[in-house]
Amino acid sequence: MLTFVIIFLILLGLFLIFLEFFVIPGMTFAGIGGLIFAVAGIYMVYNNYGSTTGHIILLSTIFFALILFIISFKSGTWDKIMLKSSVTGQVETVIENSVKPGDTGITITRLNPIGKVKVNDQTVEAKCPGQFVDPNTEVVVKEVFKTYIIVKQK
Repeated sequence: MLTFVIIFLILLGLFLIFLEFFVIPGMTFAGIGGLIFAVAGIYMVYNNYGSTTGHIILLSTIFFALILFIISFKSGTWDKIMLKSSVTGQVETVIENSVKPGDTGITITRLNPIGKVKVNDQTVEAKCPGQFVDPNTEVVVKEVFKTYIIVKQK
């Protein structure tokens, strides 16, 4: 019965570690629990069967885990469930010399404190530090940066 418990703990630990590695990325309960179960199983082997058997089980567990990792990567099984999307969006930039400090515009969205403003027929992301500005409100450009502008209410 003890042998069955030890084998179960080690296999459950390896399963949870693989689950953590391939399905639930990050350090979650599956990875921590898997590590605890595998270490507990190996500790029980050392405690009940001696150091020679413990060394053999430890090395065979590490070898078995490495073989499983290699087989799972080479088989392409994980490619079917992996996320393969890519980010194609880009940051809108302020066209040089089209918006200058002192220009006036009108808010398209609420600046809370960030939103969209239309200045000189260009829609730009704007920040209004320290206050909220409602839509369709006139604003004045204070500073211009590459990706946004800072405005104040007129």
